Amino acid sequence: MRKKFHALLHAYKVEAFKISHNNECVQDRTRDILQFTEQALNNAYHYQFHGEPDQRRVETLTLIKNFTLEAILPPVVEKLVQRISVLERQHEAMVQLVDGLLEELSEDHKSSENAG
Repeated sequence: MRKKFHALLHAYKVEAFKISHNNECVQDRTRDILQFTEQALNNAYHYQFHGEPDQRRVETLTLIKNFTLEAILPPVVEKLVQRISVLERQHEAMVQLVDGLLEELSEDHKSSENAG
């Protein structure tokens, strides 16, 4: 039983390492990340002024918004989406590990019931 658990845990660790360090399927992951990043940036909210806004203030806020959306946010959002996608794949691997462990426990329980 212990060897089976050790093998399952080792397989999970190998899979988790491959997920976070593997350069295979880079194009697919990059395409997905850029797509999610673009969707997030396209959902930028528009500021609504209350009352009559000053034209200089509107220009300043528009300049700040455009700079933020075009220069600052894309790399930040891209990095966040990349990390989220890695964590999602690691989570799937963890679920598979737990499934394997529970199957081994149930098989061990069945074999002990049959023996006893």
